[in-house]
Amino acid sequence: MSENAKLYLVPTPVGNLEDMTFRAVRTLKEVDFILAEDTRTTGLLLKHYEIETRMVSHHKFNEHATVARVVSRIEAGENAALVSDAGTPGISDPGYLLVTHCIEAGIDVECLPGATALIPAVAAAGLPNDRFCFEGFLPQKKGRQKRLLSLRDEPRTIVFYESPHRLLKTLEQASEWIDGERRAAVCREISKIHEEIKRGTINELKAWYTEHPPKGEIVLLIEGKRE
Repeated sequence: MSENAKLYLVPTPVGNLEDMTFRAVRTLKEVDFILAEDTRTTGLLLKHYEIETRMVSHHKFNEHATVARVVSRIEAGENAALVSDAGTPGISDPGYLLVTHCIEAGIDVECLPGATALIPAVAAAGLPNDRFCFEGFLPQKKGRQKRLLSLRDEPRTIVFYESPHRLLKTLEQASEWIDGERRAAVCREISKIHEEIKRGTINELKAWYTEHPPKGEIVLLIEGKRE
């Protein structure tokens, strides 16, 4: 590692463990400590790749309390790696708060390229992907209607992360507040054994998932408004 300690953002597989890069494995072996969203989940990954670096719990419920301590350790010369349970840290996962504090403290932040559910879904969905907007997760309760209505005239392909138990609700609301005849795609369990992509209109997908309740991690894509 470099003489000046830094924070490394290290993507981890969203499914298939073989999606881990050689560089990511080397970085996790060489840093002084790893900040993990869930130490049990990350522990399985570290065991698979024989990585013995010590982990520190760092998640959305404790990051405000721990961020100053982490920054101090890096300032003192320790290299740190931040990982989430799956994918790239900071993308709908903890990371933004620590990154901003490190930047404010003059600490270098380096993000390794690697696994994410977003880009494979955009590439394989069959919707226009020269331009798209990523909306992350919709609000769980208050604010869903306002968010969807604000996207009704969005010309770019719209990308959401969604949980299986809220997918049908989202499709029903998108049918009502955006346009049920818009083309859409549900990309489920990307890079895992049961990976699946269902394509159709919002109404067609709503009908399908009414009869076939989904499981696993989901990326939902909705066609933008045609000009």
